Amino acid sequence: MNDMFVKRASLLASLCLAAGVAMAQPAPVGSRVVGAPASSARPVDSIVAVVNDSVITRKELDTRIEEAKHQLTLAKRPIPDADLLQRQVLEQMIVTQVQLQRAKEDGIVVKDADVEQALQRIAADNHLSVDQYKARLSQAGVPWDAFRKEVREQILMARLRDREVDSQVQVSDSEINTFLAAQRGATAAPSETEYRLSEILVKLPEGATPDQVSAAQKKAGEALDKAKAGADFAALAKQYSDASDAANGGDMGFRIPERIPDLYLTQIQKLQPGTVVPQVLRSNNGFHVIKLVETRKQGGEQGMTVPQIHARHILIRVGDGVSEAQARQKLLDIKAKIEAGKGDFADYARQFSVDGSASQGGDLGWISPGETVPAFERAMSELKDGQISDPVRSEYGYHLIQVLGHRETQVSGDQERNVAMQELRGRKAEQQYRDWLQQLRDSAYVDYRLNNAQQ
Repeated sequence: MNDMFVKRASLLASLCLAAGVAMAQPAPVGSRVVGAPASSARPVDSIVAVVNDSVITRKELDTRIEEAKHQLTLAKRPIPDADLLQRQVLEQMIVTQVQLQRAKEDGIVVKDADVEQALQRIAADNHLSVDQYKARLSQAGVPWDAFRKEVREQILMARLRDREVDSQVQVSDSEINTFLAAQRGATAAPSETEYRLSEILVKLPEGATPDQVSAAQKKAGEALDKAKAGADFAALAKQYSDASDAANGGDMGFRIPERIPDLYLTQIQKLQPGTVVPQVLRSNNGFHVIKLVETRKQGGEQGMTVPQIHARHILIRVGDGVSEAQARQKLLDIKAKIEAGKGDFADYARQFSVDGSASQGGDLGWISPGETVPAFERAMSELKDGQISDPVRSEYGYHLIQVLGHRETQVSGDQERNVAMQELRGRKAEQQYRDWLQQLRDSAYVDYRLNNAQQ
């Protein structure tokens, strides 16, 4: 993927110019040269990892490390030591790189218009115009071109996930029946109990020598001993684990027994939540330290209860002479008038909304999870009773949303089965994505060159 190297080199140039630093020209496209001879000016950027047929450079890694530090500081979370943070960030970059490569192989393309629409949605979610958001990023030291590139990559990876994983997820009637039976407190099915696991994986290279096996087993044993002694498991995972979820503390999320390897399942079923498997487990990938974080059961004799939101909206479509900016500004004007007491939401909906609900004053009734598009549902779920959103961009246009109430209610029939299917699809898709991503990462050729890059 030589063109990926060109794009990354271009990004490096923009980052350096934003910082007021000149950058030497990169090595020719396709070159495997780690660095050019030293000059009296400044060294050529070095390569820290080769991922299949593309590279990650030292400057790219350093930039991402600084971004990570900034985010951790904002979140008031401790910053790991330099070597650990470098390893975690590099692994995240490798996982991103292999996804972008697969997206290209699959012929997935993101048009400029898609990126612009996403940027407008991000700015709107932050209650800013695109220009205001751009200025805010500039003040924070984030180059706009770099941010656009990251947004494009996120869209690519989302479309890749949808094609490779989410669109392949199937939920059978028997799974829905089992789920609903568990909700109603019927006889427990094998999948009624779910287990939330965390892991530390010390990988073994293909064709590992006895010395490598011994070293990996010793490393896993050290992690297990510390976990047994009460050390924070998430911190241990970040320190010891080679798995792609190490940066998240090794959290594997909730899994039904059918989605747990037999190697793990026979051990965790003997444990109490909050304890670790008492011995290191060996698989083809390496050595595993497993913790059972918690368990949960679906149950209750009252049937399925779901949260619902009563909402109404005003929809203005983009196109036919109405620009993105015009649609958004129109809704901002309407919101300002409503909040100033100059009109009622329902009256404005009847006058301006192009949705079928306009004749009912934009009233959508009580909405269950999964019944609206994600952007709409996400914005709606953040509102309190009586609160009005800023304009929300969806595939249909711009919405002004007002929440009228919240409740918990029982659902039945087709609606109950639809909620169950949405819940099961989400669980299965998340776990299958984790598994697919791990397989994709494991199948990639990765040549680490950190030591060379630091010399």
